[in-house]
Amino acid sequence: MDFNDIQNAWNNEKTENVVVPDHLKKIQSANMPLDKIRTNLRRELLGQVFVLFLIGLLPLYNEFPSRFVGPYYFIYGIIMAISIYYLAQLFLFYKRLDKAALTTKDSLYETYYDIRLNMQLYKTFTFVLSPFMIIYLAGYLFFKNPEAIKILNGNFESSKIVANVLVLVITILLIGILTEWWVSFYYGRYAKEIKKIIDQLKE
Repeated sequence: MDFNDIQNAWNNEKTENVVVPDHLKKIQSANMPLDKIRTNLRRELLGQVFVLFLIGLLPLYNEFPSRFVGPYYFIYGIIMAISIYYLAQLFLFYKRLDKAALTTKDSLYETYYDIRLNMQLYKTFTFVLSPFMIIYLAGYLFFKNPEAIKILNGNFESSKIVANVLVLVITILLIGILTEWWVSFYYGRYAKEIKKIIDQLKE
């Protein structure tokens, strides 16, 4: 192969994915927020598994009535099935982040949209579990305050009953607000840093 053949082969090669050094520095600067997301996600996964384990031990608590053990573990089984699915998805996301190589603009885009998608998955996971949390809280309130069962018959006379209903309503609102804050604080701000880098690459 002579010099002309080499030059022709060089010219015909696709250069779409070639990254200029300045862009490469910007792309690689996304590794720091990505490391923060990985660290938070690892803690989150371990924390979620630990909390699920503790919830399973609640019926062993002395005051827990034996007649509620069966229904409790029925609801707990549903919670576990939902949690296993979502936690498996978040674990796979963690593994993808662990292998993510930010060397091109395309890889940065893919990683960013994967982060955004899994932030929504995290919120969905929390909102799906919320009704079971409310059922548990309502059961606990009825157990501690048996006359609260009257509310099911439309009896709102007792101030304690009204207070219990307010506690449930406020809890539902807090779950929504805290979930949005948690995802934004632990993942959203780092996703914004990556988005800023993507925007810089467009200039």
